Amino acid sequence: MEKQMDRCNSCITLPDDAKEEFIVFVEGDELYTSMLSAISKAQHSIQLETYIFAYDQIGKTFVSALAERARNGVEVRVLVDAVGSSRWSSQQLIKALRQSGVELHWFHTWSWQHPLRYNCRDHRKLLVVDSKVAFLGGFNIHKENSKNLSGDARWRDTHIRFTGIKANEASQLFDLFWSGHLREVVSQPATGSQLLHNQTLACRHRLRCEYASVFEQAKRTVYITTPYFVPDSYTINELIKTSNRGVDVKLLVPRKSDVRIALWASRSLYAPMLASGIEIYEFLPRILHAKTVVIDKTWSFIGTANLDYRSLFINYELTLVSANRHLSETLEEQFLYDLKEAEKVSSDQWFKRDLLARLAGLVASILKRWL
Repeated sequence: MEKQMDRCNSCITLPDDAKEEFIVFVEGDELYTSMLSAISKAQHSIQLETYIFAYDQIGKTFVSALAERARNGVEVRVLVDAVGSSRWSSQQLIKALRQSGVELHWFHTWSWQHPLRYNCRDHRKLLVVDSKVAFLGGFNIHKENSKNLSGDARWRDTHIRFTGIKANEASQLFDLFWSGHLREVVSQPATGSQLLHNQTLACRHRLRCEYASVFEQAKRTVYITTPYFVPDSYTINELIKTSNRGVDVKLLVPRKSDVRIALWASRSLYAPMLASGIEIYEFLPRILHAKTVVIDKTWSFIGTANLDYRSLFINYELTLVSANRHLSETLEEQFLYDLKEAEKVSSDQWFKRDLLARLAGLVASILKRWL
């Protein structure tokens, strides 16, 4: 079996008995090309769910592709988060999709009858075509992820393409969510890869529980990439305990962020982790938006969830958890490559923060449940 790896993307073909193919993307142009190719070949159904659907050069290309398939009799359903896309979309996008026969739903629009649900967002980014091929990860649909359009300032993100049984399960999960069954799950084999909600009928903190479990089992390494690191105290303590057992725990977060207050909150949490031996790195070149966790080159998490309070407890997320070693090795290789473009945070650096930075961190940490 061959494994190919470069700076842009990687493709790992699993053993024949797994009947799955994983392709990891870290460049938006390659991902969008693959997604649009899959859309163009759709014969029966297209299910698209995204937090941001911008009506820019990238968004317009997707609108055209979706509209073309809808006009040719393919069932096309698009679920867009009302808050995530509020400043990115337009009436032109809505009109173009609906006039072509696309079913477009907005998730949790404002309602005076249910004001609290407005805070619970659909943060999932999922595309499923004909229940046979699926895409999941951190990439939204906007030009900020395109090197062709945004150059060196493009966001750094990670997405995965998979086929087979898992793609069919992703289709079922979309159907449940579309019909309003927000916490229901589908039956999945007990072994291999799993598609996890962060909130289910059985457990409203499912993703946090899964993280705690794998952190506890880690023997050698825990490598985390997240754009917004503002978790609860329990999760931080689990990471500290893991580091105290001698496990190499490394955290990669952005130096630049599209949500500055989340960056301040994140930095306010550094002290106890640095004291326990956890290594923290800040990615320097551009905005980091990837969400991956790799444990012992054995377990990997890749999906839409940040390691923050909102993703763990409030928003709706979807994460692929896999025990496939080849996938884990590839994600770890990408993590180590990203570290070359990051700066390690030292305890001296952290304690030398100026008063304004300390106050900003204090305020942000108080507001962490709402970031």
